[in-house]
Amino acid sequence: MSILFECVHQGERYVGFDRPAPGEPQTLYKVADGQLAAAVIATDGPEALKAAITDHAESITVTAGDGELAFLPPLLPTADGSALLSGFMRTHKSKFDTEPSEDEEFVAPNWFFKGFGSWLRMPGETLTVPATAVALIEEPEVALVYVNDAEGTPHYAGYTFGNDLCDIGLHRRNPGWNPYCKLCDTSMAPWLFLGEPPRSVTGRVTIERGGVSAWEGTFDCGDDALYFGIKDMAAHLFTYPAVRRPGLVNYVLMGADEASFHDGFRIADGDRITIDVKSHEVVLSNPVSFEAPAPLAR
Repeated sequence: MSILFECVHQGERYVGFDRPAPGEPQTLYKVADGQLAAAVIATDGPEALKAAITDHAESITVTAGDGELAFLPPLLPTADGSALLSGFMRTHKSKFDTEPSEDEEFVAPNWFFKGFGSWLRMPGETLTVPATAVALIEEPEVALVYVNDAEGTPHYAGYTFGNDLCDIGLHRRNPGWNPYCKLCDTSMAPWLFLGEPPRSVTGRVTIERGGVSAWEGTFDCGDDALYFGIKDMAAHLFTYPAVRRPGLVNYVLMGADEASFHDGFRIADGDRITIDVKSHEVVLSNPVSFEAPAPLAR
C-alpha cells in the first residue's frame, strides 16, 4: 500500500513517500501550500500523484527523528477554516441487535461537526478537553480525506486514522448536548494511505496512568465491522453543498467500536491514550489534559 505524508522542516513544507524508518535517511520533496491537494485533483492513482510531486521538485534528505521535522495532518491547508473535521455516530454492527441486509434501504446515521482541520493534533501532542468533562471515551476511527476542486466536486485522496476523543458522559445525560461533547481535541496520524477505504482495521488501545497500564482493549473499525457502508455514508454527506465548497479539505471520521467507557473505565487528567492500529502499523499516542480556560474578558 502506497503511503505519503506532509511535514514542515526548517519552515518549509515537504512531502515524503513511505514512513521513515528509525535512523534511516528519508528524501523529502518541497511543495507549496495546496500543491499536494491540487495534485490529488489532477492525477489518477498513486504513481501519477508521486510523479506530479517529485518531477523537477527540490529535495532534501533528513533522518527520521530529526528535531526540526514536524508532521502535518494529510493535505492540511495553511489557511484556517479551509478544512473541516466531521464524522458519523453509532456506525458499528456491535451497536445493533441485527445484521444489515443487502436489500435494506440506506438511512444515514447521525453526523457531527468536530471542528476545523487546524484543530487536529499529531501523535505525541496533548489532547485538551474541558475541565468539566463528565466521562471521556477514546474512539479509534478510520478517517477519509477529500479535497474539493474549483467546482466543488470532492476528490478522494486516501485514508488515515484518528482518535475522536469526546465526552460520552455528557452525551448520555442529554443527546442534544452532543455538539458540546465533541469539543475535545482529536488526534490524527500523518500517514495518508493511497487506496480504497480499508475493509479490515484491527488494533489495541492502552490507557496509561502514572506510566502504568490502567486499561487495555481491542477494536475493529474497518468497513466489514460497520453496519453502514463507508462509501454510502461518504456519498450521503457530500449531497450537502456546505461541505462541497471549492478548495475545502474534508476529514471524515467513520465511527468507532465500543471502548474503555463501555468497560466501566474512566479516563482521567494526565492519562496517556495509545491507539495501536496493528493491521496498518500506525500508532497514535497522546496525553490528555483537563483544562479550565480563564474567565471571559468583560
